[in-house]
Formats: sequence, structure tokens, C-alpha cells
Amino acid sequence: MSFIRISALFLLFLSLSHCAIDPGFSDIPEIEFVSFSKDTLIQNSLNTDSLFLTIAFRDGDGDLGSGDQSVMENIILTDERTGVIFDRFVVPEIPVSGISSGIEGEIIMKVFTTCCVFPDGTPPCLSPPAFPTNELSFEIQMIDDSGNRSNSLLTDSVILLCN
Repeated sequence: MSFIRISALFLLFLSLSHCAIDPGFSDIPEIEFVSFSKDTLIQNSLNTDSLFLTIAFRDGDGDLGSGDQSVMENIILTDERTGVIFDRFVVPEIPVSGISSGIEGEIIMKVFTTCCVFPDGTPPCLSPPAFPTNELSFEIQMIDDSGNRSNSLLTDSVILLCN
């Protein structure tokens, strides 16, 4: 009977020590584009269409989503067509924030539609027959609670239907 208890304690110790193994993540956040929930949006200046954008993240010191109210909007989306910030998001509170072995996971953000931008100077949100679509992609960057900026990534393109 004691052999079984010793074996069980040994297995428990191994499983706990395995959880504490440092995965070797950098203290600077790293992000990766995962997916869009769909590949088209209908243009509009109002929030009439949307999609979900998923990114993966990892951070070695785990200081993302700490719930610190002084950290505001730490995911930044920039419209690649214009170079203008499109939207900002706050990383939700992550209960294991601050652990020494780092954190990783995925974040899903709801992104609303926008207007088409036309190369001939036609005002946005119109429907000129010569330009039925736009390709919309985003540059994304994340900032952790210490102010470390992640890599910048470029998403795949979404087709913005202008008509």
C-alpha cells in the first residue's frame, strides 16, 4: 500500500513541477494572426457589419491583462490602407497574470466595418461602379503592462464590399 502512495506522490510532484517549467518566452509580448471569422464585410460608416479577429499571444513575465486600470487600450489595430489607427482594445483580465513562467493564449476581438477608400479621391462610403471592392487588412501591436511593445503583425485581407 505504501508503494502506491509513494508512486502517487511522485506522480503528483512530477505533474506540479511540470507546470512550473519556464517555457522560455520573452518578456516582450509576441503576437500572431490566427484568423478572421469571415472574409467579407459590407462597407458602412455605422456598425452594421462585423467580424471576429483572433490573435495568439505569449508573454514571458505574464503582465498582460492584469486588471490594472491605468493600462488603457493595449491592442492597437491600424488600417493598412490609410495608416490611421482603426481601433484599440483592452486585454481582458487574465487570472494568472504575473506568474513567472509566462502566459499564452488567444484573444478574440469584434471588429466593425468601415468605409471603402478609393484611389481616385472619391469620398469614402460611396459606391462608385469602378471600385466595387477594397482589400482591408490591419497592422496589430500589443503593449503589456510594463510598456513593452510586441512585434507588429499584418493580418490577412478581408474584402470590403463597396457597392
